Amino acid sequence: MSRRQRSLLIRTVLFLFALNSLSLAIYFFLHPRPAPSSETLTQTPPPSTLKPWPSLPSFLPWNPNPNPPLRSCEAYFGNGFSHQVNGLGEGGNGGWFRCFYSATLRSSVCEGGRVRMDPRKMQMSKGGERLELVMGRGEEEELPRFQDGAFEIEGDGAKRSGDGRVVDDEFLDRYVPRNGIEFHAMRGLMKSMRIVGSGELQCSQWIEEPTVLVTRFEYANLFHTVTDWYNAYVSSRVTSLPGRPHLIYVDGHCKAPLEETWEAIFTSARYAKNFSASVCFRHVILSPLGYESAMFKGLSESFSCQGTPVNNLKENPGSQKTARLSEFGEMLRAAFDLPTDENSITKASTDHNILFVRREDYLAHPRHNGKVESRLSNEPEVFDSILNWAANQTKCRLNVINGLFAHMTMKEQLRAVYEASVVIGAHGAGLTHLVSARSKAIVLEIISSRYRRPHFSLISQWKGLEYHAINLDGSYARPKVVIDELSNIVRSLGC
Repeated sequence: MSRRQRSLLIRTVLFLFALNSLSLAIYFFLHPRPAPSSETLTQTPPPSTLKPWPSLPSFLPWNPNPNPPLRSCEAYFGNGFSHQVNGLGEGGNGGWFRCFYSATLRSSVCEGGRVRMDPRKMQMSKGGERLELVMGRGEEEELPRFQDGAFEIEGDGAKRSGDGRVVDDEFLDRYVPRNGIEFHAMRGLMKSMRIVGSGELQCSQWIEEPTVLVTRFEYANLFHTVTDWYNAYVSSRVTSLPGRPHLIYVDGHCKAPLEETWEAIFTSARYAKNFSASVCFRHVILSPLGYESAMFKGLSESFSCQGTPVNNLKENPGSQKTARLSEFGEMLRAAFDLPTDENSITKASTDHNILFVRREDYLAHPRHNGKVESRLSNEPEVFDSILNWAANQTKCRLNVINGLFAHMTMKEQLRAVYEASVVIGAHGAGLTHLVSARSKAIVLEIISSRYRRPHFSLISQWKGLEYHAINLDGSYARPKVVIDELSNIVRSLGC
């Protein structure tokens, strides 16, 4: 190739390179790369901080049947929330709201996205105070009253006409009925919800991960609190949450010992009024009131559900069988790092714990005088008699556990119940711990004439536990009668 040809070739290559560079420069000038918006950045999910769901031996999928039979055990204790109704449809970048209605429980689990909560529009005490600082405070000060707009959802487009409510009274009456509850906090919350236009949702902070809202009533009573725990757990499963959600108390109760368990079950827990300004949720879930749980409805409604080991239920399913309460008991134990598998107890077959659940005077809430009404007037005498009887048994080693729950941590309480072969006690909220008992535990309830209520016989039935009762003429139990009943029970254990 001659010198002239090489020079021409080099000039041609340089010209093409310059032309290509100019073309690229013009393209990027006319098509600039868009800078990521703040909204796009906030939608990028950070690493999850949610506690994972533990492995539970009695667990069954929560969406195996989209419509379990009405008044079946699964409809009562599992996912009977099978009728989906939309309050605000999901579309574009706007918010959304829907409910899952249970015709059996006559209540709903509701959830929404892009929801704003304004604590300044909730009238209630701050909550979380030390008990001794709020003595005498009335319950009406602790329960929430909602102003219009206490909760807002961003609509995708123009606001609705009228008052801008997300759901109207007809929707509430159909899917969130009062069920005889005079002050229905969930209805009040939903009635306050308003739709705002796109871009009008003003938030001081965003909570990116799923959050359950709970309003508690009898928050210091174990039975009623277990119904709240259960409903919050069910709500999390019904809405298919990927992990254990955050939790917010939409009430102003003072701090109580049972909050220890809320914090163990869920990823975090705090009070709505502890937020200093408005807060927005990517995904929020409204849990039904504890009064609407199957455990509470069982006190007034007649339905038959028998607790059954999950393997038996898988092999021979039936509408009048359930393993859901056992699943929940395992969830409670797992929350405190206690064993969930009953085969984990390795003590000798001749060793048995007898747990005597005691009733004590204690200060429960600001309106409580610290005195517990006696339901077994000679409880110390009965307990001492059981101690003496157990010490004289030779065929088996019987360890009598003094169940002074008011002086025990929740983990100690759950461990005592889980390790017990026999649970005995007078009718009282402490026996609600039977939800965490092993399937082969035996229950002996001592019932005074004034407290013939079915709470714990029903829990025993729903768990599949063997249950016995001693019905008293008054509140005095003859020790010999109690010992005779216990002797028959431990004889059935091979002692």
